[in-house]
Amino acid sequence: MTLRLFPEWHPQDAIQLTWPTPTSDWAPLLEHIEATLEAMVVAITRYQPVLIGVHDEAQHERLSARFQALGVEAERRHLVVVASDDTWARDHGPIAIERNGSIELLDYVFTGWGGKFAAARDDALTRALAAQQVFAAPVVSQDLILEGGAIDTDGEGTLLTTSACLLNPNRNPSLDREAIEDHLAQRLGISRVLWLEHGHLEGDDTDSHIDTLARFCDPATIAYVRCDDPRDPHYEALCAMEAELKAFRREDGSPYRLLPLPWPRACFDPDDGHRLPATYANFLIINGAVLVPTYADAADFRALQVLASAFPDREVIPIDCRAVIRQHGSLHCLTMQLPRGALNPAPFQD
Repeated sequence: MTLRLFPEWHPQDAIQLTWPTPTSDWAPLLEHIEATLEAMVVAITRYQPVLIGVHDEAQHERLSARFQALGVEAERRHLVVVASDDTWARDHGPIAIERNGSIELLDYVFTGWGGKFAAARDDALTRALAAQQVFAAPVVSQDLILEGGAIDTDGEGTLLTTSACLLNPNRNPSLDREAIEDHLAQRLGISRVLWLEHGHLEGDDTDSHIDTLARFCDPATIAYVRCDDPRDPHYEALCAMEAELKAFRREDGSPYRLLPLPWPRACFDPDDGHRLPATYANFLIINGAVLVPTYADAADFRALQVLASAFPDREVIPIDCRAVIRQHGSLHCLTMQLPRGALNPAPFQD
């Protein structure tokens, strides 16, 4: 049996998004987050379709008209009415694998990052989409708590993750490291796990999701956040994380090509002053392009340069994510890629 977790750069059918509702935590920022999501949709649909979960028929009609006005072609957008709690499709969307040449969509349990937030509707969202025949691939329910933002893969059997998340007692308290690794091997085809023991971002609700810290750009390259300010409270932990990354080796024993991402100036919530998790590691790889979160910061340009060097064959597109970090995530957290062959093509006629 062959089993493989798809890397993000595998050819994609679509990017999945979940649109915010006026009654969600986004209510005070709704105009701003919708503008960000619209910019993402316009950018993504230059290359591939989007699948968007919407709250109700009224939102469906409003967004359809808006996307038409923005020039998004009907065949590049598919809006589906489905109940949700929040917008973080990276963590309530399906995780795609290849089993013996066929795609499966694994539906893991989502508990709002260890019970921090209501998540029952988000947890049911993938099954609700499957019931509407959105997917061409089968959806297979899993009994493990696992979020897409917690794992990153090279597509060749190596997985990058953090102990702070996958081994957190608020996720799967009865499973130790060995049991988690066994599950990853049996269900995702993972033969090696690179565990980061250090690294976090203040304001992050996810218990150190890997997609906020370090990401594969190809099987030999990892881009990661580096703090160069010794006065910053992140400095010590991120230096320790950098040392761990330098010690990691590929399966053939060679070191990884490491690309440090710049450290933006601290961003704070304007209402209560708490720090927000601004990170350039939360980029999104799509067909032919990479979307990069920016924060109206002098470091934005350098981040775009670094990721352009990592993806020389893709266009690098900046997306202003200052609104997104107000709810403690960023660009990648809002999305889930669906590999080629995962979607039923018929519904893409909005």
